[in-house]
Amino acid sequence: MFTDTASDDAEVQRTALEEKLEDLLSKVEGVGEVRVVLMTGENPDSQSFYSSGKETVTGVLIAAQGADNSVVSRNIVEAVMALFQVDAHKIRVMKMK
Repeated sequence: MFTDTASDDAEVQRTALEEKLEDLLSKVEGVGEVRVVLMTGENPDSQSFYSSGKETVTGVLIAAQGADNSVVSRNIVEAVMALFQVDAHKIRVMKMK
């Protein structure tokens, strides 16, 4: 069976970044438990923090216990915007149940 090692490497790297972001955000006051999903796509001109070949972060989905607090939610969005160079409309922060 043929496996695409470049694709596997990108998946491993994305998962590692998701875990790092979860760990970081969970340490921020008011955020609480958090889960992160990074969406990636091709963008050869990107200068994003995460860029593996032509793969770059194109969207971020975050579930956080403290997301019902508007200040906490805004801080999460601003941190992700700064880290991944992603526009605010490509970041979704939801309240974790």
